[in-house]
Amino acid sequence: MSTDKSASTSRLVQLCAGYFAAYTVTGVLVKYFTQLRDPKMTDMAFLFNNTLGGSIFAVGIVLLFGWIRLKSNQMVRWGPFLVPSEIAYIIPSGICTAVVIPTTTLMYTLPISVLVAMVIMRGSIIVISRLVDEVQIRQGILKKRVFREENMAVAFALMAVATNVLLLPLVDALAARGVPADQWLGLKAGAGRGSFDFLHSGPAMTILGSYIVSYSIRLYIMNFYKNTRATGVAQDNKGFFAIEQMAATATMLLVGLLLFVGPSAFGWTDFRVVEIHDAMRRPDLTAVISGLPYGVVAFFSVFIFMFKGRTATFAGLVNRLTSLVAGTAATLFLYFTFHTKFPTAQDWISLLFILVAVYFLSRAEQRRTAELATAPAVVPIGAPAHAAARNP
Repeated sequence: MSTDKSASTSRLVQLCAGYFAAYTVTGVLVKYFTQLRDPKMTDMAFLFNNTLGGSIFAVGIVLLFGWIRLKSNQMVRWGPFLVPSEIAYIIPSGICTAVVIPTTTLMYTLPISVLVAMVIMRGSIIVISRLVDEVQIRQGILKKRVFREENMAVAFALMAVATNVLLLPLVDALAARGVPADQWLGLKAGAGRGSFDFLHSGPAMTILGSYIVSYSIRLYIMNFYKNTRATGVAQDNKGFFAIEQMAATATMLLVGLLLFVGPSAFGWTDFRVVEIHDAMRRPDLTAVISGLPYGVVAFFSVFIFMFKGRTATFAGLVNRLTSLVAGTAATLFLYFTFHTKFPTAQDWISLLFILVAVYFLSRAEQRRTAELATAPAVVPIGAPAHAAARNP
């Protein structure tokens, strides 16, 4: 019987608690630096400083604790070096991570309504996670099936992220028929008009497409790694994170160098490039330090996505739903502390759908833990022969 504590529900809850706390703090800091602090920081300046702090923290941790030594299925030779074979696909995952990190901030800098785009960004992770399972089941990589409860959770999670898109047109339709639903919910009639304008924006579609494609590749790679561990080879999430983070940081350094020289060397004048260039010349120490919670978020996010013994559907839902609840918590904290805007009716309706999705996830988790409890334990390579006897 398997007794792996790293795959236990209690460990999953601990990861979610850490992710929730770090994500909430990150959400508060973003609003503080870009909207509440005097002087305010531009989105691009904050992106640079916050990412710099988070990357330094994450890379420092993986080097300090030696996580870079990945437990591998097979060591291969790259020139004079003997390296894990998994590096061939973990490095591309890190490059995708470097694309994912700035895209949300970049979307906010465009002169369009980004409401629907943000919903697509959030919902896409849930859909991609489900598709990754389907693809890897058909490929014979994933040996588990996706429970009905997980599919139900997907449906309610998508309703949660789509609440803003669905509610506003409904309110407009009711208002046009004399039903004052906008007044009941405290919404402004016509607020959703123009939400799909971003579909006609080349930069917006490029950013959105880059985000979705990069996350699709990254989630496939994460689950490919998780589902292809050889018998007796441990699933080394820390090692995966270390290599991915190093690759992401190296990619962002190269892109940052290009952006730094771009205005003078190539005459780039886009305000986003100029703002990042200026931020690089004059880093803000407090904003750099604000990246520490963001660095913590990176750890918990990856560890949840790659949680042992769970499907991509389940792990992706847990990750996204935790971040959505953390977003509401950050909004409440800002309201009570800085008297900012109270969560909207859409936020509370979305939270209701999230709670329903969590209910189905809890049912799925009960079934999965029962399944894992009956699975034979995998004895690490090199363990004493009697270890298997203790875990029949």
